[in-house]
Amino acid sequence: MNWSKQATRDASREGNYGRVIQLARKELGLTQRQLGEACGITQSAVSRLEQRTAGPYKMDILARVAGHLGMPPRLVGLADATAAPAARSDGRDPVERREFLAGAVAAAATPALAAIPATEGDFGQAAALSMATTAFRRMDGSTPSRYLAEAVLAHLRLVQTVAAAVADHEQRRRLAAVGSEAASLAGWLSWDMDDHGSARTWYGSAIKAARRAGNDLLTAYQVGSLAQLEADVGNAAPALNLTRSARRQLGADAPAIAEAWLATVEALAYAAAGEQRLCDRALMRSRATAEQIAVEEPPPWPWVFTFNESKVAACRLACGARLGLPKWVFGTYDDTAPPGSSAHAKQQALRQLDLASGHMAAGRLEAGYVLATQAVEAGLRYRSGRVVERARVFRRAYSSTTPPKIVRDFDDRLHGVYL
Repeated sequence: MNWSKQATRDASREGNYGRVIQLARKELGLTQRQLGEACGITQSAVSRLEQRTAGPYKMDILARVAGHLGMPPRLVGLADATAAPAARSDGRDPVERREFLAGAVAAAATPALAAIPATEGDFGQAAALSMATTAFRRMDGSTPSRYLAEAVLAHLRLVQTVAAAVADHEQRRRLAAVGSEAASLAGWLSWDMDDHGSARTWYGSAIKAARRAGNDLLTAYQVGSLAQLEADVGNAAPALNLTRSARRQLGADAPAIAEAWLATVEALAYAAAGEQRLCDRALMRSRATAEQIAVEEPPPWPWVFTFNESKVAACRLACGARLGLPKWVFGTYDDTAPPGSSAHAKQQALRQLDLASGHMAAGRLEAGYVLATQAVEAGLRYRSGRVVERARVFRRAYSSTTPPKIVRDFDDRLHGVYL
C-alpha cells in the first residue's frame, strides 16, 4: 500500500487517525467487521474509531490496528517502536493479505508487553520476539503442530539465549514474559500432538518464566492453562487444585475475563469427576462473569481471544459430552452449527466429537458416527494426535459384538493410524 498518498498524509497531519485507518482498511479491501475480528475488537468499536476525527485515542488500540494493517506507526501518532508493523515479507499479494488479516485473531506486541516496564532500547528486541510467537500462534489453527513444534522450540531457545545475555533486571523481566508465552505455545503444540508429558513440562516452564517476570496475571494464565490440560485428559483433582492456585494468584482485582475463563476450566474438571451439580454451578458463574466483560475493548494480555457467551456454551457442550447429558449438548446449538465455529479446524473437530458423544448418549448412533468420522478426517488431515485420541475414546464408549457398517468403517479408518 502507498502510505504517501496525499489524503493519508493530510489526515495524519491533522491528527485524524481514524480517517487514516479508514483509508488503509478500504484500500486493503477489509470490512469493519473483518478488521475488528483480526484485532480482537467489535465492528462497532472500529466504526467509532474511524469516526473519531480528533482525540483522545486509546494508544493500545491504535497500535493493534496499525500493526495488523502494516501501517507505519507514525501515521497514527505513535513512535516507531510502539506498534510493530505486520510482516510484509511473507510474499502475499493484496488479496492474500486481506484474507490473512480477516482470519487472524491475535494480540499485537504492544498490549503483550505493556504490563512490564521497559527501557527504550529493549522494546524493539522484546517486541520482535513476541511478534514471532504471535505469528506461530496464528498458524496453529490450520497447520499440523509437529510442523510448527521444531520452529517454536528454536524460537524459545533464542528468547532464553537473549535473556541470559541481558544484564538489566527490567529487560530480563520483559524477556521472561516473552519466554513464558513461547513456552506456553510449545505446551499447547505438545498437547495437540497428544504428548502430555512434554506439554506439562513446557507449561511448567511457562509458569516459572511468568514468575520470573513478576507478572501475576501471566502466572495465573499459565497455571490455568495447565489446569485446562489436566481437566481435558480427565485428571479432575490436579485440575481443580491448579484452578484454585490460579485464582489465588489473580487476587481481588482480576479482570472479568480471567474469572470467566477459569470458571470454564473448573467446570471441565468437575465434568471429568462426574460432578454435574458443581459443573453446572461453575458454568453459571462463568456466564454471569462473562456478562461483565467490556465487549468493546480487546482482551487484556495474555488473553489473545475474546471471551463471551459462545465460549461458555462451547464449554457446556464439552461438559455435557463428558457427563453423558444430551440436553446440555443440544440445549443451545444443533449439530450443523457448533458453537465457536471458526477457522481453527482442530478445535472444530474436537467440538464435533463432543456433539457426536451427545448423539450417542441420545441413542442416535448413526448421527454420532457421521460427525465423529468427519472429525477424524480433520484430525488426520492436520495430524492432530489429540483429535485422534479423542476419537478413540469416543469409540471405546460403544460396544457390540455385531457393530453396524458405519462403526466398522470408523474402525478401519482409525486402524493403523500413526501420527
